[in-house]
Amino acid sequence: TMPLARPTRQIPDAAWTTGIREMTEPWKGALGCLGVAVFFAMTIGIISWPGPGAAAGVAVIAVGGVPAAEPPPPRDRCWHDGGQFCYAWEEDAELRLSLEPSPAPGTECYGVHWTPLRPDVTVKDCFSMANISWYGGGSVRTQRWPLNGAESHAQPFVSGDFSKNPAGYGPVLERYFLGSTGVTVTVAPDVPLFLSLESSRHFCLETPAGRAAEPLRYLLCLSPDVVAAHQHVGSRLAGRARALPDTALLGSPIWHYHGPEGSAAKIKRGLRALAKRLKRHHLEEGVLALGERGTAVLAAADDVPAQRRKRHEVAHAWDAAPLQLSITLSPVPRAVVAAPSQEGFQASNFHPVPQVPLLTTWKGQLCARLNVTSEAALSWFLARARHLRQALGAAYVVFEGAEGNAFLEQAVPPPAELAGDGYTEALAAALATLGNATIISAGARSSHLPLFVQMSPLHSDWSYSGLKGLIPSVLHYSLLGYNFFIPDAVGGSLASDAPADPELYVRWLQIVTFLPVMAFSTPPWLCCDAWVLNLTRQCIKKHQDFVVPLLVKYSEEWLSLGHPIFRPVWWLSPTDPTAFTIEDEFLIGDEVLVAPITEKGQTRRDIYLPGAGHLWMDTSTARVFDGGTVLGNFSASLAEVPVFVK
Repeated sequence: TMPLARPTRQIPDAAWTTGIREMTEPWKGALGCLGVAVFFAMTIGIISWPGPGAAAGVAVIAVGGVPAAEPPPPRDRCWHDGGQFCYAWEEDAELRLSLEPSPAPGTECYGVHWTPLRPDVTVKDCFSMANISWYGGGSVRTQRWPLNGAESHAQPFVSGDFSKNPAGYGPVLERYFLGSTGVTVTVAPDVPLFLSLESSRHFCLETPAGRAAEPLRYLLCLSPDVVAAHQHVGSRLAGRARALPDTALLGSPIWHYHGPEGSAAKIKRGLRALAKRLKRHHLEEGVLALGERGTAVLAAADDVPAQRRKRHEVAHAWDAAPLQLSITLSPVPRAVVAAPSQEGFQASNFHPVPQVPLLTTWKGQLCARLNVTSEAALSWFLARARHLRQALGAAYVVFEGAEGNAFLEQAVPPPAELAGDGYTEALAAALATLGNATIISAGARSSHLPLFVQMSPLHSDWSYSGLKGLIPSVLHYSLLGYNFFIPDAVGGSLASDAPADPELYVRWLQIVTFLPVMAFSTPPWLCCDAWVLNLTRQCIKKHQDFVVPLLVKYSEEWLSLGHPIFRPVWWLSPTDPTAFTIEDEFLIGDEVLVAPITEKGQTRRDIYLPGAGHLWMDTSTARVFDGGTVLGNFSASLAEVPVFVK
């Protein structure tokens, strides 16, 4: 039998060498002596290890379960002060378990450290999805909430670009997994990590094959419920020194420029034409967003000495207030960022000449990446960005291409500081020195920085890679601390072959109204009928008057406590299993519930109102409903989005 309690902060004494081989479930006895029965009862997992012949096996960690195969007899290797022990399987692997300091009352944490004892042994821990929902980790192309519905083969757990690797992980990730039973798994940042997701079965952490004895280390914590777990562990991922980006952007819609880019003069005329069109439609406030190519053309014109410029190509700052300008740069030597010398970039170890920079592909071209470990290279790059921002009169600067690990792409061993997502982390820290009007395309251990994060482009359809994946992405970003994100443009920016869908545009517009920033690639007058243009004005006003004050209010809570601003419904119903799988609703703080339509042709939906004992008011009709209930077949016409205030 397994004990239900144990003396606090001490692993009970045990005789490890007697009776182990006679047990039908070796792990059951071992873990029982650890006194963590409650923990493992709530976090059913699978631990497997490859090996020759009888050495291979799988042990299922489950109270009352039977292992699929019996491992070889373990041997106890250490026992220190009742707070740590080691468990070794012959010469295959060693497991070290230790009690760790508690982050808060009611939460207990255990250090898990697997060490292969031979180079041919790979360590792999799998966590079951049976009767438990998991959140966090990495974003995927078809984002789901929880991640139980996601599928991904074992691959390096690093941020990536979906346009280059649709099957990889997305631009925002953290080595943090949250279970609906109140369990968290946090992997050490210096561990070379592979992650696999097997839909509705389990997710697995493993060390890379072919390396010599790579250890797997993580922290397992158990809290009373899922909200307490995140408050005690997940909210502290970025530390306490959090800072806000420029909150003025929250109320400023972004209008992406898609006009002529053949010359600086054409771009300027196109920008002014777009500004006049917006003013004509009474949408004269916001930001005009210039892409990387357009920025490169303006930057090239700025680089031309004044005496050589043509009269119509004279460079001057943007001055079409109240509309502001954003420009786009990337840490690769294109027209915008031309390296003064190759020493500013990483040299690839497989080139015979050490001065040759490490190469990667960027938008179909072969490029070199900025060396973020070189102070000289960073100083040059940041100075260039500051100069262009001032010379072009840009209020905001977007940095694309921050995700990924070019060393992994080229199978080149990275320097220690750039292993995993070290490049993204280092670049984000450097870009934060430009000020809080900076937008970056990726995030890894950087949620505390005063940066906006640009979400990945979505498909212009109703799938999980399109509209249906928007709310799961919102919840994923916010849970990991990235509350100040810029969602993809209304309607999606990855156009399909199908004709424009006004219904999709409207439903998308209704969701982004309640997100940090509203962005548009196709303006409403080009997409839809006049009533959609009028609806766009109404949504922008609601965003500015109703949503932005809420975001500013809850940003203070994020600064002080680290709680997400955009919350899943289980935040108010942490023990209700119904709440764990709802992926088409979200809360703003604790007081506003948004329940949009995400299915084509639908004008009614079921709505879960969280928080038993709370009351919710429908903002359209002022009717009041009880929390902890489901409103069946609730009306939501094309012009409506259900919103409730607690």
